[in-house]
Amino acid sequence: MAASISYDDVEVGTELPAQSFPVTRATLVRYAGASGDFNPIHWNEKFAREVGLPDVIAHGMFTMASAARVVTDWAGDPAAVVEYGVRFTKPVVVPNDDKGALIEVSAKVAVKLDDKRVRVDLVATSAGQKVLGMARAVVQLS
Repeated sequence: MAASISYDDVEVGTELPAQSFPVTRATLVRYAGASGDFNPIHWNEKFAREVGLPDVIAHGMFTMASAARVVTDWAGDPAAVVEYGVRFTKPVVVPNDDKGALIEVSAKVAVKLDDKRVRVDLVATSAGQKVLGMARAVVQLS
């Protein structure tokens, strides 16, 4: 599939609409149920601290998927994302309060490739720290 965006209308440096994704402990419990990842570092504060974490942390795949939403929302079709990869640099720490944490994601077109594809580079932060490194998506445009 191709995105609803035309390759000819996109330039290197085009910024995608930034988004913020709130994450609470309840979010993590729902994600654990959907993913089957019930590792206690994602829900048990005592256990997380015992293994050296500052608190409960969000699932890495949840963080990765949240960032990808910036690209899929922009493209208009999730199937237009033909490649996606990240490195996990810092965990998203989720305190046990009503606010939780916030994953903030920005992205821009970094390279125009052949075959009407573009590479989008993403920046994801939480609590002022970069949580994903080398976050890149290749998108098939129309």
